[in-house]
This record gives sequence, structure tokens and C-alpha cells, in this order.
Amino acid sequence: MRKRLITRRRPMGSPSWRDYQAQLKQERARTRKKRRVRCSALLAIILIPLLYLIPGRLSQAIYHPDIEVFEDSGEIRRKNEPPPLLPKAAIRDLIDPQRVLNPTADHFTVTAGNDRFTVKTTLDMELQQYLLDLIDPAHARYIGIVALDPATGSIRALVSFDRDDPDNNACLDSRFPAASIFKIVTAAAAIEKCGMNPASQIAYTGRKYTLYKSQLKKGARKWSHRLSLKDSFAQSVNPVFGKLGIHFVGKSALETYAEAFGFNRSIEFEIPIEPSNIAISDEPYHWAEIASGFNRQTTISPLHGALMVAAILNRGRLVEPAFIEQVKDDRGNSIYKRLPTFLNQAITPDASDLLFNLMEETVKTGTCRKSFRGMNNDPVLSRLRIGGKTGSINGRGGPYRRYDWFVGFAEEKDGAEKLVISVVVAHEKYIGLKSRYYARKAFETHFRLYFRAKAAAENQAASHGIGEKAPVAAPVPQS
Repeated sequence: MRKRLITRRRPMGSPSWRDYQAQLKQERARTRKKRRVRCSALLAIILIPLLYLIPGRLSQAIYHPDIEVFEDSGEIRRKNEPPPLLPKAAIRDLIDPQRVLNPTADHFTVTAGNDRFTVKTTLDMELQQYLLDLIDPAHARYIGIVALDPATGSIRALVSFDRDDPDNNACLDSRFPAASIFKIVTAAAAIEKCGMNPASQIAYTGRKYTLYKSQLKKGARKWSHRLSLKDSFAQSVNPVFGKLGIHFVGKSALETYAEAFGFNRSIEFEIPIEPSNIAISDEPYHWAEIASGFNRQTTISPLHGALMVAAILNRGRLVEPAFIEQVKDDRGNSIYKRLPTFLNQAITPDASDLLFNLMEETVKTGTCRKSFRGMNNDPVLSRLRIGGKTGSINGRGGPYRRYDWFVGFAEEKDGAEKLVISVVVAHEKYIGLKSRYYARKAFETHFRLYFRAKAAAENQAASHGIGEKAPVAAPVPQS
């Protein structure tokens, strides 16, 4: 039986199959066209900004009234919009190291290609010029003086002398033996690792400034002397710090604390600087030499010495040094602006407080006592808390050199102003001006100018008050 083929009639008014297929084809064509338009628009959004970055004629062919293209650099930005700030690494490529050698102005200009830039430094030019005029190189092979604001890392003065190489910047030279400056690191380790405090007693035998193996035996003898950590630090007693290195702190902690204070690490600065160096063998006597600074292999730069002291004033945290305050392009736009940058926590705040006290004692009763004699009656120094650490060691070979160090701080008793000074002098046959002399004169000059400006500002502010009488400023000498 045949099956009946059933067909459905097309409703009246509906399109035929062929018409329907034609409609579908037209819809697909319109969809493809829309996609092409969207893709073209997206490509335009992506490519047009890229074309602006291509220097030369192509960038000139594209114009927008709010867009400015700098062909030399390929930079694109909106008109009247300041340029982006450059990182510090880019500044290193811009600054000639000779600009940092004994500058006599607080700003200078540099050119790069067709661009001209104005560089503003962090220097205090009154202090800088005073120290440039003060240094006496007659009997010195090297002199390096660094003045630093510990709160920001800004360098206030940078004065160098190198008899062998006048183009070398002694302030940034890391080849100088650290000598007893390293006792700061050893004392920090003894305080934190061994739980010592300024009153802790240590026995030693023999003289203060020798370091024989017989002086380093553990424990006390009948003929032993006993000194507190505070007095041992202030008087820079070698056998005490040698015993700390062998019997208390040890090799591992000496390495750890040295690196925490910045040894064997690069210093981030506007020009490259070789790191300060320390290397410790497995020989215990070498630990004693390192801990007391009784060696010539541990080396440091004056700039690094200033950073170590700044860490003590910054509650144990290292700060990054800065010589450049700001860089502007020839349109007056700021392309670099320094910000204070703090680094690792070298020691705890409590340990930094104790080291602060040890350094104060060094100025009051220790190796700095004679150089700061009469400071309590001085119209400037009497208004300050001053601390420091000295170091000295003879160089090897000829001509004769004796390395003479001072690193220290001064801070306002009734205010927030602080200054760190680091000085190294390599004396020749005769001893000339010592590092402690330069440090004292730097403190006096900086704070004399500071107190004078502070008094003037306070008097001016008071004179604008209604019914208030301007206070009489404390006397500040004029020279």
C-alpha cells in the first residue's frame, strides 16, 4: 500500500524558500560588515597612539590639537601636561661624576642630545664653601668630608682632596681602612646578640691600643683591668673588642651585622660607588682583628661612614644618600624629584638608642674629649647633643700615611635639626689638621647659621602677632 505524500501549503503572505534564503544571506553579509567596522575601529584605537611614538615624518602626519609629540625622544603627551618623573637609574646616565667633585654651586646644567636640563643639588652652599676654604692639604695625602642630613639622606657638603689623583672623589672612595669605626658594628652585635648594655663589664689585660693573642684569653686574670662597654667604646680599647669578637659575637654575627650596616653592598647613589669591603676568615684571631678594627683589609668610604651614623639617628634604619634634589627640563618641567628613601633595618631602635649613648660618651670622656673641650660653654655647641667615634691606623708602604677618622652627629637639644659628619684624613710625614677638628668646625658652622635663621624666622612670626612682643633670640656669634 502506497504511503500518501503529505505536503504543507505555504501560508499566504509568507516568503518563499528562496526568498527566505536570500534574506539569511543578506543578514550574514550585514553581520560581517558590522564586524569589520568594529575591528577597524579597534585597530585604529590601538595603532594611532603607537604611530605617535614613531619619530620623524610619520609622527608629523598625525595631528591632534591636544597632543604634543617630541620627535627626539618619541615621547607623546597632552599639551601643558608635565612629563613623567624619571627613575634614579636614569639620572645616573645624565650626571657626570665630576659634577660631584668639590662643587661650588648648588645647581648646574647638563645637556643630553638636543635637550638641556637644570640640576638642583641638596648642598648647603654656605657649609660647602666654608669647608672648601678650611681644608689644609699641606701634610695630607687624602681628605674626605661628608655632611649629611640623617632624616632625608640629603648631602649638605662634599669636600675632597686627593694628592695623587685630583679627579678622584675621596668622599666616595671605599679603599680607606675602617679602623676603629668598625667598633660601631661590633658594639651593635654585642648589644643585640649578647644582651649587653653600656654598663656591662669586660676584663682585659695589657695596654688599650695593642692586640696581642695573650690579651684575648677568655675570662679575667689577677692583673686584669675591668671596663664597662661604654668606657671601652669611648676609649676605643682594642683588647676588649677583640675578646667580644672571639668569645661573644663570633664570625657569623660579625658578617651579618656588617652587611646589615651596608658592607659588601652597593650604595644607591646618583653616580656609581664601589661597596665597602669586609672579609672574615675562619681564624679566631682574625675575628678579633675585625671586631676591634685592628686591620687594614676592612675598608669603607666617608659617605658610607656617614650612613652608618645616620642609621643610629634613624632608630636603626639605613637611609639612601642623595646629591640631586631636582632636575628640570628646558621647559621648566620637573622630570626628577628625590624622595627620602629608607632601606633595611640594620639594628633595633633600642640598640640604636644605646649606641647613641656610647657615641655621646666618646665626646664627653673618650677619644674626642680634647677636640670638643669647652663645648658646654660654647654659644653654639652648648645647645647640641654631640656624639662620635674615632679611628686611626697606620698605612703600609711609603710614603708614610696615618689614617685618621671621625664619624659622628650633632642634634639640637630643643628642636629637630640634626647633622651627621664623616671625615677621613690620610696624614703624611707630619700630622696636619685632624678629622675631629674638621668635624667640630662643621658642626659649629652649620648650627650657627641654622640658629641665626631660626631666630630670625621666630622673631618675624612674633612681630606679626597682635599685641605680642618679639622674643629676644639667643646670642649667636657672627664668625
